[in-house]
Amino acid sequence: MTQHLLIGGMVAAGLDPTGEFLLTVSHSGRGVFATRTWQRVARDALLAYPEAGHAVGIGPIAGVKVQVKELDYQTGVLQFTTPDGATTFEYDSGTLTVTTNARGETSDGAE
Repeated sequence: MTQHLLIGGMVAAGLDPTGEFLLTVSHSGRGVFATRTWQRVARDALLAYPEAGHAVGIGPIAGVKVQVKELDYQTGVLQFTTPDGATTFEYDSGTLTVTTNARGETSDGAE
């Protein structure tokens, strides 16, 4: 299953420790998406860029330090995968593509 989340100016993203929420950090603030539905559940326009690879959550994960992957400014791409390899995230040109692999398979088909 593939989802496309439109997030302009994203600089970092990561999952909270439970994996239930995706925190996004952009030049316009922070957003939180529920990973079950990919609906945005919180938005804060306050600028709060990551420090030392972590960003502070808002909404349902308010105050939680979330480990984030930051944008590679040389390529303009941000990519990461969940620890179990079931979901991949790739941000490019304002769109975060979320791909959930069936049955926990990695994108190369290996289990």
